[in-house]
Amino acid sequence: MVPPMKFSEVVRILEQNGFRLLKEKGSVRYYVKLGHPCLIRVDFDGAKEVPTGTCHAILKAAGLKAK
Repeated sequence: MVPPMKFSEVVRILEQNGFRLLKEKGSVRYYVKLGHPCLIRVDFDGAKEVPTGTCHAILKAAGLKAK
């Protein structure tokens, strides 16, 4: 089960695992990692908590597990 996290914490996890911001359009950010087959889309709102399903989907797409 994914613990409650804020968007800024999800972004921090992505960046700690080698993902870098590729582009940003409004509040939508796209992260990329060398050797990873797809872009990771994060609809960023730093102060709010990420819905559990959304958080799980972002981490799963990135190939990461919640800690």
